[in-house]
Amino acid sequence: MYTDEEGELAVRIAREIVDSHTKGKASKLFQIPQKFNEKSGVFVTLNTWPKEELRGCIGYPQPVFPLIKAIIKAAEGATEDPRFLPLREEELDNLTVEVSLLTPPDLIQVKKPKDYLKEITIGVDGLIVSQGPYRGLLLPQVAVEWNWGAEEFLSQTCIKAGLQPNAWLDETTKLSKFQSEIFAETSPRGDVKRRILGASHVSP
Repeated sequence: MYTDEEGELAVRIAREIVDSHTKGKASKLFQIPQKFNEKSGVFVTLNTWPKEELRGCIGYPQPVFPLIKAIIKAAEGATEDPRFLPLREEELDNLTVEVSLLTPPDLIQVKKPKDYLKEITIGVDGLIVSQGPYRGLLLPQVAVEWNWGAEEFLSQTCIKAGLQPNAWLDETTKLSKFQSEIFAETSPRGDVKRRILGASHVSP
């Protein structure tokens, strides 16, 4: 979907927005390719450095905004992730910025819930669980970072939605999957690299 140069640009834009929004200053303008005007889902993740602990992650799974607008809104949101205190200016030099560029979510169709296990590839797929008003999303990299198999990934996504871990076995629960291209700073404001997670299909 995206070249390494486009991925790096997405991260540079997100970094600029994170810095300027936290400092309360106007951000500089970037020249962007036409592709950034096309609607796309995106998540911006902030991690502490060098400990690599989550500091904020906000995004838009559905392609409702042009990519450039989605990056800006997600980056601003990540500095004010409600799970954490608002980001402070003194933290900026000890953070890395990661951008996940998403494919549109696809509803997973199965004959019985147990078949979901055969439809998930760890390191490739992210998951969205929804049941009534409850909704939860986990990016592909989360399952890899926590060394989860497909069943644990499903359970943790249910927990993220505020549901019981086994809610994915309920036939009223809907599951969708998506893929993402991930680009991240290797150090605060440092080089930007494409993250390759490594796929592993977990059979039931």
